[in-house]
Amino acid sequence: MRNAVLEVDLKAFKDNLKNIQDFVGEDIILMPVIKASGYGTYINTKLEAYKDFKIVAVAMAEEANFIRNLGYKGDILILNQPDINDIDEIIKQNVTSGVSEMSFLKRLVETKQECKIHLELETGMGRTGIKYEDVETFCYTIKQNPFIKLEGVYTHFSVADSDENYTKEQIERFNKGLEVIEKYFDDIKYIHTSASNGILNFENNKCNTARPGIIMYGYESFKGAYGKLDLKPTSKLKARINFVKTIEKGDSVSYGRLFIADKTTKVATVPLGYADGIRRSMTGAKVFVNGHTAKIIGRVCMDSFMIDVTDIPEVKVGDEVYIWDNDHITLDEVAEKCDTINYEILSCISNRVPRKFI
Repeated sequence: MRNAVLEVDLKAFKDNLKNIQDFVGEDIILMPVIKASGYGTYINTKLEAYKDFKIVAVAMAEEANFIRNLGYKGDILILNQPDINDIDEIIKQNVTSGVSEMSFLKRLVETKQECKIHLELETGMGRTGIKYEDVETFCYTIKQNPFIKLEGVYTHFSVADSDENYTKEQIERFNKGLEVIEKYFDDIKYIHTSASNGILNFENNKCNTARPGIIMYGYESFKGAYGKLDLKPTSKLKARINFVKTIEKGDSVSYGRLFIADKTTKVATVPLGYADGIRRSMTGAKVFVNGHTAKIIGRVCMDSFMIDVTDIPEVKVGDEVYIWDNDHITLDEVAEKCDTINYEILSCISNRVPRKFI
């Protein structure tokens, strides 16, 4: 085992889901989003964490196949319309596909096999989705092919964290498209618009399903989310020091000699680098070791980074260093230092780092 690990707290994950369910109400179906290896936590590998939910969401056919083969029995929605080359496997695995493009729907029709779909409506995200003027054509095509089962309708908000008026416009567009669909189909099983931001900031009485993402893992989807919902962070990233040395004034550390000591300095090497998800932009960031914060000095390398431990007593090989521990240093602080969002930091911890479930 490597001397680095991402600790993942399954109890915290389950507690977050319970708190989300309480927030939205018992009548709303929760569709946990466990794409991207459970946002980097690998919770998707732990069937017990989500097996009791009637539906989960992923981003790709490979992710759907993985959790189906793991033993998940409920509905699996691929949020992003898959490639046509995935269709045979999707049907074989009884997976539900998001649909937003007519050629994909026609390929499903050509198989003449039973398959389940959700229609994605374009309401202002500008990514994928069916335009309002095309909704009726999609409905007519599905209606003419009874082996295509329309089980859901959905959209995605683009600014549910920051623009109330635009999001309300998206809701209106969605509801308008939904009205057309409901003229053709009166038994839609899942109607959903809200991911984490929408869940916390908006309601739509037309919906019966919600798609929690980052908030399940215990992190804010926008500044202020912690004030709306009791979120318990699920992960801690740490490694053990593998080298300690003392350098003298004028000595340098790492590539490019960005750090040159202005005094005698004690330096510890931590075996995590940018191939593990530690950004090069984390130079200057703080980590936590032996009850103290220490600063990353010099450039982050592919497999390691160095920290100044001059003022921390008795630092030695084997001591644990936390990149974030959720108390002294948070994932959000790491993301801010890297000029990005917590989603990106968490999901980009590479598979070189073992996950330990606690």
